[in-house]
Amino acid sequence: MYRPDRGPCAGSVADLDKRPVSAPHPMAAADIGYDPGMGRWTPNARGRLEQAAMELYGERGFEQTTVSEIAERAGLTERTFFRHFADKREVLFWGAGALHELLVSAVASAPDSAAPIDAVATALEAAGALLQERRDHSRQRQAIIAANAELRERELIKLASLASAIADTLRRRGVTEPAASLTAEAGIAVFRIAFGRWLDETNERDLPDLVRSSLEELRALVTVDCRAPAAPRV
Repeated sequence: MYRPDRGPCAGSVADLDKRPVSAPHPMAAADIGYDPGMGRWTPNARGRLEQAAMELYGERGFEQTTVSEIAERAGLTERTFFRHFADKREVLFWGAGALHELLVSAVASAPDSAAPIDAVATALEAAGALLQERRDHSRQRQAIIAANAELRERELIKLASLASAIADTLRRRGVTEPAASLTAEAGIAVFRIAFGRWLDETNERDLPDLVRSSLEELRALVTVDCRAPAAPRV
């Protein structure tokens, strides 16, 4: 259980770069290929459907693309599509499950002595490492989402779900409210900012590094020197 016994400034993000970052989770979306549950006749069907959908969304737009067209482009059937995705929107969001599992696992496995923000920071860096190898795909995906109001709303819902999961995990570690929710929401906000910077084609920095620096910038804004006396009231 987390115990805030190191003073009011304990566990600041300033100490983040002194600790090792968790290894990327093995369920990285980029690694998913053959699904043994689907049988030998559909090797890498999910990957083929995702590639076909991304191509069509880019060429025609999300709203103008049908499931039938995606399946035809992939050389598969609509029935196969629905075995992998609930609808055409989920082609863009199915990797959220792996991200959710990674974040929850990383926060839960942080040392008992770790302050809430430190546990979340390490998890966010691990998430950045998971996404790092799919930069071009992420840029393409984000452009599709940005062009559609429904997809933008779904993206926000997914992010809110991640924040809720992190807050739940922090509470299980003994973090009380509102600290658990504040830490989780701040972490996801930082990740969004870092992710947006990472997608910028003029930015060559890695996502974990951008997550770390964004957290440091937040720390610089909110951290108060515990040793400094309070300013007198006038």
